[in-house]
Amino acid sequence: MRLRLVLFLLAMSAVQLAAQTISNIRISQDKELGYYTITFDLSGKADDLYFIQAVPYKNGNELANPRSFYGKSISERCAARENLTIFWNPVIEGVDKYGWQFKIYAFLAPSTLVFVEGGTFMMGSNEGEADENAVHQVTVSSFYLGNCEVTQKEWTEVMGSNPSCWKGDNLPVEQVSWYDAVDYCNKLSEKEGLKPCYSKSRSKIICDWTANGYRLPTEAEWEYAARGGKQSKGYIYSGSNELGSVAWYDKNSGRRTHEVGTKKPNELGIFDMSGNVWEWCWDSYENYTSASQINPKGANERSDSVLRGGAWDYYNSDVYPVTIRGIGTPYANSQNIGFRVLRASF
Repeated sequence: MRLRLVLFLLAMSAVQLAAQTISNIRISQDKELGYYTITFDLSGKADDLYFIQAVPYKNGNELANPRSFYGKSISERCAARENLTIFWNPVIEGVDKYGWQFKIYAFLAPSTLVFVEGGTFMMGSNEGEADENAVHQVTVSSFYLGNCEVTQKEWTEVMGSNPSCWKGDNLPVEQVSWYDAVDYCNKLSEKEGLKPCYSKSRSKIICDWTANGYRLPTEAEWEYAARGGKQSKGYIYSGSNELGSVAWYDKNSGRRTHEVGTKKPNELGIFDMSGNVWEWCWDSYENYTSASQINPKGANERSDSVLRGGAWDYYNSDVYPVTIRGIGTPYANSQNIGFRVLRASF
C-alpha cells in the first residue's frame, strides 16, 4: 500500500461565487507518484450545473495554465454536492512535487460548452494544401469550446442586432468580421460577469491569456477539437470519413447556411466543425514551423487572420478535412464566415 501524505488547508476560506460556494477543501498527495487528490464540497442551486476550475499555487505564486488536472468534476459539468474530487500531477507539469495548495472555482456551466481535455497531437498534413505541410507536434491545455457555431439568437442577445444574410434564431451568425467576433467575446464575458480577454493597444488587439472570459480558439485549439481531441478516431472530416454526414456543403446545402447542430457531431459532441460557415480563429495567418510547440498563440501583428472548417458554398471535398486552412482580412465579413467561442480551463 502506497504511503500518502495528507495536507489540510486550515487557512483556506470558502470561495464565494454568486449562487455557489466551494468549501471544506481537503488535499492528499501520493508520496510515491506525486499526484494530488483534491476533494471539496460545492453548494448551489439544485437544478444548476457547474464547471470546476483549479489553480495550483505555492509560496504565493500561481502556476499559469496547468495542463494536468483530471477527474469527472473537471471533464464534465457537475451538480452541487459534497465530496467532489479532482486530481493533479505536478510531474506532468514539470514542476516540484511538494508543497502545492489549490484555489478551486465553480462557474455556472452553459449547456453550449463542451470540455476538451488537453493533449498532444500532430498538427497539419503532408497530403493537403501547401500551407498545411510542415507537420509538427503541438500540445494544448484543456479548454471549453462551443458545441456549435454562435447562433443569430445568441449574437442578437449580446449585440442587439443581426447582420446575417439568412435570418433564423438557430442559424449561425454570418457576415461578421474578425473584429466583430472579438467584440462579441468581450461583451459576452461582461454580460456573464467574467473578465474580458481582449483589449486594444493602438492598432493591436491584445489577448490576456489569464482572463476567464470568452475568446476565439487558437488555430491549434481549433484543429485539436475538430480532430476529436483525446477521443479522436482519425477521421478525415470532423466526426466522419463521409462528408455529407457531418457537413453542410455545396452538394447538400442548397447554397445557404443551415441550423447549427443538425448534422452528426464529432467524437467530442461538437457540431459543424466541417462545413456550414468558415470559423474565425485568433491567429494571424502565417506558415507553419516544424518545431514542436506548447499552446502556440501566434502573433498580435496581423494583416490576415486564420479561418477554419469550410462552408456551405464549397463543393470540393478537399476543402473540408480537419487540417484545411482559410485566410481572410480581419475586416472581412461574408455570408460564409462565422465563429465559435472558447473559454479556458485553468
